[in-house]
Amino acid sequence: MARFLGGRVLQGLFVLWAAYTLSFAVLYALPSDPAAIAAGANNSVTPEQLAQLRHEMGLDRPLMEQYLTKLGGALHGDLGRSLQSGEPVTSLIGRALPPTLAVAGAGLVLGVLLGTGLAVLATVTGSRRLRRTLLSLPPLGVAIPAFVIGLLLLQWLSFTWNVFPAIGEGGLRGLVLPAVTIAVQPAALIGQVLAKSMGDELGKDYVAVARAKGAGPLRVNVRHVLRNAALPALTLAGLLVGGLLTGAIVVEAVFSRNGLGQVTQGAVAAEDLPVVQGVVLLGALVFVTVNLAVDLLYQVLDPRLAVARRPAGRFALPGLAGRG
Repeated sequence: MARFLGGRVLQGLFVLWAAYTLSFAVLYALPSDPAAIAAGANNSVTPEQLAQLRHEMGLDRPLMEQYLTKLGGALHGDLGRSLQSGEPVTSLIGRALPPTLAVAGAGLVLGVLLGTGLAVLATVTGSRRLRRTLLSLPPLGVAIPAFVIGLLLLQWLSFTWNVFPAIGEGGLRGLVLPAVTIAVQPAALIGQVLAKSMGDELGKDYVAVARAKGAGPLRVNVRHVLRNAALPALTLAGLLVGGLLTGAIVVEAVFSRNGLGQVTQGAVAAEDLPVVQGVVLLGALVFVTVNLAVDLLYQVLDPRLAVARRPAGRFALPGLAGRG
């Protein structure tokens, strides 16, 4: 287990390094001058002062030296300063992150619950018409863009019926519509994959044994089938986390919420490269962390995976355990 965990941690560190390196290469290849952006609209800045600013920012050094210096700072938690405000990037992102995590986290939980409920109901129901109707919902949920869903919810539940606030934070009530908006596509994908996996599991021997013992359809599907069918859906949920962060940024723009979306939008518009790179690195960090958690959760859902990784010498022969 320790060897497996160590390998996954090393893979995660490689992903973070690759994300940082690629973002550095792409962003600093853009035809923009960070020193001029930091100077802003101050037309009184002379070429000499601009050259001095470039020197202070280290922009006159060789590219590899700039990269190694910034990478060393990132390893110590220093992602530089915003070219617009001069504020440390870590502070800027840290202040904007909690509202975004609230939307993304609520969307993920709601998406998993809705997708699981749809899959279980489609598997348990004895009505073919209802099953076909339920299984036709995931393609529709995937096809509709998140911002369209958000606009429809705003029109119906905010402007027409005034059930939820249209803009701003609004506490928990203000979180409902953004969470539902961001949950639709994950729910559709998870429901589709989980329904297919549960359908495959229903034909296996352990299901027949459970039914022979008198277990009803709901008990068979929830207690036995769902656990064995959950691995593909769990993998998909881990892969969707990065998309949820991106979706949260779009949703925050639709619902006028403060958060990482507002920071990213402003940084991209102003070519604030350190902030953009910090957001990219944050997305990679969240992706790595969640997928590591998914890998560890695999061991709980399917202990056979942990057993398969043990060295052969650690197994005792059948019938010899406990004999002296």
